[in-house]
Amino acid sequence: MGYAVVVIAQTIVLPIVSGAVELAVAGGDPLLVFAKWWVFWGVGTRLLLAGLTQVSGKGATTRILGGTTPSVQETQLTRELGVANIAMGTAGLLALVPGWALPVGIAGALFLLFAGLMHVTKTGKNPQEQVATWTDLIVGVAVLVPAVIVLIRILAGGATS
Repeated sequence: MGYAVVVIAQTIVLPIVSGAVELAVAGGDPLLVFAKWWVFWGVGTRLLLAGLTQVSGKGATTRILGGTTPSVQETQLTRELGVANIAMGTAGLLALVPGWALPVGIAGALFLLFAGLMHVTKTGKNPQEQVATWTDLIVGVAVLVPAVIVLIRILAGGATS
């Protein structure tokens, strides 16, 4: 239950609240504001926390790969994925730095979309895997769609801020 609450907060609640607060206080282009916060929360904090959990060996990822006792190879693979998640999550936190949200967002969105799509067809998912699958897809779309719109604006010679 705690896992679902944290992931749903990072995926839906916190980006919307953060974006709404920024728009109310500072204004700006809603597309850019909300996209930035989705990168920060959905890619940044979410992947950083997932990575730290995977590296610690206390998460569910190794159990997803195998039985109740993961092999040495499954544990190693989980830790390597954890390090990649820590790196991507750390980059996602930099979405608040001007110029970082777009490139980090594209990388994070593609990672989460592909991960979510690969999990969609898996049968026998437990509730945590269900939450991870659908929130991966939500964040992927919530970040990639604005990124494509911004890229189209750039290519058309329009301003992005």
